[in-house]
Amino acid sequence: MAQTDTKTPRERYRAQVRAEIKQHAWEQIATTGASALSLNAISKQMGMSGPALYRYYASRDELITDLIRDAYRSVADTLRSASAAGADLAELAHTLRRWALEDPQRYLLIYGTPVPGYHAPDDITSISFETMAILLDASATLPSDGPATPFDTHLAEHRDWAGDHPASPAVLHRGLSFWTRMHGVLSLELAGHFTGMGFDPALLFTAELDALLAH
Repeated sequence: MAQTDTKTPRERYRAQVRAEIKQHAWEQIATTGASALSLNAISKQMGMSGPALYRYYASRDELITDLIRDAYRSVADTLRSASAAGADLAELAHTLRRWALEDPQRYLLIYGTPVPGYHAPDDITSISFETMAILLDASATLPSDGPATPFDTHLAEHRDWAGDHPASPAVLHRGLSFWTRMHGVLSLELAGHFTGMGFDPALLFTAELDALLAH
């Protein structure tokens, strides 16, 4: 049965305007970068006064937070859907790359250079934990790498980045290695650092993934 929309006309209009503001914000970020995001510029594009737009977003940081929250929610939902469909760690990696290539600015906003002067609220961290939990679940299905390393022991004492996930230190190490290596290649690719080097970044991504999974 289809869900009934219980929002009032005013609430629906507000949601529509906020969505339009975010669309203009993404276009601006693609052109000038997140650090140069301007609510006044967006208001001019939309034919609104500055004070009118500030009724929808009280500050630049509030708008950035909404964009970041949407981006984290999107990647978490994308990986969760792939995991529910039976994707293993390698398939999750390629799912992540496809998601990033679909909208590089969305990826770079959450995994690229931090916006100067901006500090994300705590709920953003909780969404990022969801993504890490999916990767750790997939990492736990791989064979053990053998005896614990000094870093495994270190991770057992410093695991706040993994949220409440009950993974063993070895699984934490594997998941963290996957996360850092895949994001390292993706960040360089999307920032344009491979341009003119003459190789296919997709093949480098796969080679790095294969090397990681071989250990």
